[in-house]
Amino acid sequence: MDRRRTQPVTLRVSLTTQELALWRGAELVKTYTVSTSKHGAGERHGSHQTPRGRHVVRARIGTGAPVGAVFRGRRPTGEIYTSALAAAQPGRDWILTRILWLSGTEIGKNRFGDVDTMRRYIYIHGMPDSEPVGVPGSIGCIRMRNRDVVELFDLVPAGTIVDIA
Repeated sequence: MDRRRTQPVTLRVSLTTQELALWRGAELVKTYTVSTSKHGAGERHGSHQTPRGRHVVRARIGTGAPVGAVFRGRRPTGEIYTSALAAAQPGRDWILTRILWLSGTEIGKNRFGDVDTMRRYIYIHGMPDSEPVGVPGSIGCIRMRNRDVVELFDLVPAGTIVDIA
């Protein structure tokens, strides 16, 4: 048996470099370019900032959904993202393809009260391919290219540790 395959997977998100790194044990497996909040880092409810600290993947949503599937309230709407759909709904915050719903693990920092990551609905999710990555642009979540979020989703089980710094 390949010992590397039995090592736990962890994710590290850098707000500075706008990258998400996938680690298996001490081995860096892959790095993805992401887009975090255009409002910077912060944990308070209503801040629209990306929360820092240790989190876990609490839920995986979208298994088997087509690339570009649109989600609202963590449920597929039946729509597939297109530029025409975007033009008909300007300003909509598009959550596409897959969702990894995060939950904070640090009481008083990103868990419970008005700093609770899960109650803030902070996800790692797909985004329109027309939007830029590598620069902050979300309203709190960690956004990825659709092909990247599909790949990541298939590698990350529920319970995976996600460190955001």
